[in-house]
Amino acid sequence: MMNGLRCLACVLLLCIGSLAEAADFSGKVIAVLDGDTLLVLRGGKPVKVRLAEIDAPEKAQPYGAASQESLAGLVMGKQVHVASRAVDDYGRLVATVSIDETNVNHEQVRRGMAWEYSRFHSNRELMALQRDAQQATAIAS
Repeated sequence: MMNGLRCLACVLLLCIGSLAEAADFSGKVIAVLDGDTLLVLRGGKPVKVRLAEIDAPEKAQPYGAASQESLAGLVMGKQVHVASRAVDDYGRLVATVSIDETNVNHEQVRRGMAWEYSRFHSNRELMALQRDAQQATAIAS
């Protein structure tokens, strides 16, 4: 019984720690790792932030460099607001990132530089942005 309570206490402490880490904040983008991952300064320490609800090609994949460049053009060196959702299995903060009124996650999809990742959401606006980007690409081809 005592071991069970100890385990429960440990789990609660881990959850509280994750929630504290996942609080919303503003900070300066100091690096863009790929088309959906950034480093943002928070209290003088870099925090790895993964853009929620989207996925982008890795740097070595086709269009990976273009996706990374697009995101860097949007956020590099700028103050962003990070609205945290969770901490993923890799210890990254999963969040919506914005600059003023621009939702950076959505902008990457609108530009055709990432795709919506509906496995973890049902955001119809994001799905519509992806359809629009796909249609624009088809028309341009």
